[in-house]
Amino acid sequence: MRLLFSQMLRRLRRQDIDPHQRLHKALNDFRNPEAEPLGLCRRLVAALRPEDGDLVACRERYESMLVCLENDADLLAAFRQHLTHFVTSRRALSFLTDSGILPGTGFFSEWWHILGSRLLPEVPDERRLIDSLHLIFDRRDDWEWLEAIPAELSQRFWGLLTLPEMAQDIGQRGFIQQVLDAVLLLAHRVSGLGVESELMRASPNPDLDVPRFIALSTEAQAFVDAFRAGLEGQDAAFDDGSQLLVIVDQCQDTLTRIRKRALTVGTSLRLSYFLTRCEQSLQRITELTDILTARLRGVPKNERISGWGAFARAAFLAENRRLSLRRYWQQLSSVLAVRVTENAAQSGEHYICEDAADYRKMWRAAASAGVIIALMAFLKIQAGTLGAPLLIEAFLFSMIYGLGFVLIYLLDFTVATKQPAMTAQTLASLLGDLKPTRSAELERITDVAAAVSRSQLAAIGGNVMVALPVALLVGFVLTQLMAAPVIDVHKADHLLADLDPLSWAVPHAAIAGFYLFLSGLINGYFDNQAAYANIGERIGRLRWLQLLLGKQRAARVGCYVGDHLGGIMGNFLFGCMLGSTGVIGKMLGLPLDIRHIAFASANVGYAVTGYEFQLAWQAILLAMLGVALIGLTNLAVSFALALRMALRARQIEFAHWGPLLAAVWQRFRRQPRSFFMPPRGATGPADDPPS
Repeated sequence: MRLLFSQMLRRLRRQDIDPHQRLHKALNDFRNPEAEPLGLCRRLVAALRPEDGDLVACRERYESMLVCLENDADLLAAFRQHLTHFVTSRRALSFLTDSGILPGTGFFSEWWHILGSRLLPEVPDERRLIDSLHLIFDRRDDWEWLEAIPAELSQRFWGLLTLPEMAQDIGQRGFIQQVLDAVLLLAHRVSGLGVESELMRASPNPDLDVPRFIALSTEAQAFVDAFRAGLEGQDAAFDDGSQLLVIVDQCQDTLTRIRKRALTVGTSLRLSYFLTRCEQSLQRITELTDILTARLRGVPKNERISGWGAFARAAFLAENRRLSLRRYWQQLSSVLAVRVTENAAQSGEHYICEDAADYRKMWRAAASAGVIIALMAFLKIQAGTLGAPLLIEAFLFSMIYGLGFVLIYLLDFTVATKQPAMTAQTLASLLGDLKPTRSAELERITDVAAAVSRSQLAAIGGNVMVALPVALLVGFVLTQLMAAPVIDVHKADHLLADLDPLSWAVPHAAIAGFYLFLSGLINGYFDNQAAYANIGERIGRLRWLQLLLGKQRAARVGCYVGDHLGGIMGNFLFGCMLGSTGVIGKMLGLPLDIRHIAFASANVGYAVTGYEFQLAWQAILLAMLGVALIGLTNLAVSFALALRMALRARQIEFAHWGPLLAAVWQRFRRQPRSFFMPPRGATGPADDPPS
């Protein structure tokens, strides 16, 4: 409340002063040679900062500041003097080596550090440049308006300051010395990280790569020594940094090859952390070396200023976003996310029916799964009648769903709703290279969209059209054997109420859709872990398993588990999520539950048997409408989330939805059958689709 009240007071005070007047007052304060530079900078940034998110007005004030400085030589001289003193009187090493670069503490340590700093802010040290910047840009969202300032205005600002030139021309070498220290420190850091066992384990050729990282440190030391000798007056000793940058490129090439290999053999959060930290450090060495040697290489002054301005802008933005958990995760997740989604994409290819043989196999796999789903639904209904404690009930439901889905997977059957999370990854991999001006590429995507549509309809039809009659059959047979309805009327009413389109059915179906998306990620994650940690080989080497089965059979068991670990864990944990959500909702008093199209169709069959086949046709029609809406929600939510995740993991900004949707619509108008049935006469080999 105090913070909110103080913000309101500040806004009321600022309303009495025109923003441009505040800006001119903040600029005129720089004329005072005795003023403290830190306070001057804070007041200037406060005057530039947008009010109520008005970025247009912010840009106008920024440009107005530049005009004032350009037209007033005395003000510009004073402004330069204060800014130069502000930078050169502070320790800039940590700013140069750490801003925008992952820290060396590790993923989880830094995660907790960010959380702790947001809850209990750190005490800044004004002697350090990096802490002084936090005092100047003291709001976590300052990066938004800084990023909105056009690059040309930023270049004009640094052109007025010409900070690197001043530091050298007027003899204030301290800042340049800190830049040299930063290059040396970064090189030593990369040399140490480069020979870490985690990186070398993933390296395709460690014997070639280790010397590169060791040579980086040696060459950086030679470059720094030569440059310092040049600063002392030995002009012939200056090093243009070309040899250092060659070794930097070699190290970067090694990291690129490790990243590519990680997509094949698997990766880990630790490996991703090391790779990202190394790459960021190498990029920083390149930037600082280019800034130091620009004059030696004959780079025009405006380009030298542009290079420094781009570096400073990026470092300021990164430092202001340092405590952003979202930004921190985005820095790390690229390799791991691409690897996980790539596994899902490979699985998704098996869900696409290209020809009639694929289509028939999909029907058989989905129909077989429908039988098991009907039995799972019956077991779940019966477990709910036991009156067990909530935790025991959650465990029973989770085991019924989890083990049932694993059985479906191991038997190579198909659950329809598992497809969207997988096929979305396949579509994303194609969208990344799409050129809307090339009709052949649009046709290829349209072919895949049609194949996905008919594959999905075949799977839904197989699940629903078998689960419903099997449920009717099971309910009827057991009722005859027990001489009493196996599903009572009260339970039948409850089953139908759960499918009412005007109830919580659709929101609960959305929760199930999210779980379907999550299960696809779990599938890809455990596939990655199996490859990265050699799970299959390690299982095959278990001594007790070898004694029990023999070495060859143990090796086959290990190979099987390694190949199917992702599917087993993804299906089992998906079942646990479905089974426990409703119970968690009861425990918390929240309307949490799930609805799944295949189980919903089976529940319709059991509800009909509960009424001894005397249920009104209007009630059946309403229930089937609920089933259709549940299925549509399951598929839409899981597909949308999976596609968004896959595009972001591959860093694809797809902006051609219009031409793509138009091409799909034209295909549907010309060949509607292709979205429901395979092309006539199309044949070809295909693997059985996994669940």
